[in-house]
Amino acid sequence: MVQPISPVRGMKRKASGSQISSRAKRQRDAEPEYCDVKPEKDDNGIVWPAPVAALERARGFLKECAASRAKTLIVPDKDADGLDAGVILHKTLTSLGLSNDFLGVHLISKNSTVHDEEERAAMAAKEPKYIINNSRMKVVRVLPNPASQVIGKPSHTHANAGNLKVVDQGSRAAPPVMDSKETKCLIIDHHLSDEFPTDATVVSACHYPPVATSALLTYEICRPLHPNIASSCGFLCVMGTHGDLGNTLKWKPPFPDMTEVFKTHTKKAINDAVALVNAPRRTSRFDVISAWQALLEANGPKDILNNTRLLNARAEINKEVERQTHTPPKFSRDGKIAVLRINSEAQVHGVIATRWAGYLNSKALEIIMVANSGYRPGFVNFSCRIARSARSRDPPVNIIASLKAVADLDTGDLIERMGESFARGHKEASGGIIPAVEFEELVKLMHIGEKPDSKPEDENKVKAKKIEKGPQKNNLMNYFGKK
Repeated sequence: MVQPISPVRGMKRKASGSQISSRAKRQRDAEPEYCDVKPEKDDNGIVWPAPVAALERARGFLKECAASRAKTLIVPDKDADGLDAGVILHKTLTSLGLSNDFLGVHLISKNSTVHDEEERAAMAAKEPKYIINNSRMKVVRVLPNPASQVIGKPSHTHANAGNLKVVDQGSRAAPPVMDSKETKCLIIDHHLSDEFPTDATVVSACHYPPVATSALLTYEICRPLHPNIASSCGFLCVMGTHGDLGNTLKWKPPFPDMTEVFKTHTKKAINDAVALVNAPRRTSRFDVISAWQALLEANGPKDILNNTRLLNARAEINKEVERQTHTPPKFSRDGKIAVLRINSEAQVHGVIATRWAGYLNSKALEIIMVANSGYRPGFVNFSCRIARSARSRDPPVNIIASLKAVADLDTGDLIERMGESFARGHKEASGGIIPAVEFEELVKLMHIGEKPDSKPEDENKVKAKKIEKGPQKNNLMNYFGKK
């Protein structure tokens, strides 16, 4: 019989008959389906993926952009969700009549964000009139800055910025994505946030469950704009959504009916293509442009499966994941957080966190954190996932809230020193990039590797047991010592 191997090298789980029977007795609770969550409602019914008025305003922005015959810059995030969303926008704008000559893409460099001065300067050098951004920012419900117009929550303020499209990123308080007052900016995102760059029009899905991914949100915005979008972009929508939510997702309302997509393209082809598209951004070379180009030229997922550069990137990442994934975890004193430390130039911490989240199982465990000290010198990049055994907890585990609660234990200025890139993303899948010194302080607050405090009642039980039993007086030595 082949024994199942754990993520830790050499550790095997025995498959004895008694263990199998006991395992059957304590079957895990069924995990809730992603689309089963109760959606937001207003007087007109379900609000999804964002308010109707918000979606219409985003469509108006795209129609204006297409009619302008002006330079337009798409700024997608580097993962499958962001890149697929970016290609959906590209195909929509060309379908609406905007020439490829006016369309460009800006891909964020490794270890950078759309807010960095170097990235802002690089975007400005292309002199766009419109920018659409889905690069990872932080999306909002209540905006402290009235210069931003939030699409995703009703707003009566409006700012005439230039024309730039940021997709799946940019959701945090920051100066305008571009300094030029001539450039209009649209941000499409789904990451949890209550702050945005100033002078931007924002469409957010983060407060409207089941939260749509950026590719799905973009697809829902673009689909009514041209009759070809559903047929040409359906597979991109599915790829991006599976890239964020996993390939076992069940497409149920309010998610759109994608039956035709799955009739045309097999799930295996779609999911294999997702893995290939995600691979380049995880390599040390950060070859995201290859993934973008492959998606832009593809008429379906099968067109991606034989791309040599993507296949080589995937092989490289598989090898690195195998090398790094066997690091044993250490647990917090309360057993709620497991931390695994790795040192890799590749962005494999998220993949490894996902693997361990499906393996580790205990009543206390909630969060798996994989910390990578080798991706960016002087910093720690970390990814967190909810342990499989904790996914059906009530109330649900909130990674962002849990990480911030740990940081709040500090009596100094740790939160300020960690900066804006701490605890970003989603409640269910979060992460961050913080200086190495500050990360060690954070880990110390978690009490990683420390033995749990014994409960007073446990100590009393031990004492009572000792008193009850007492020392054994009748033993061999005193027996033979009797006269």
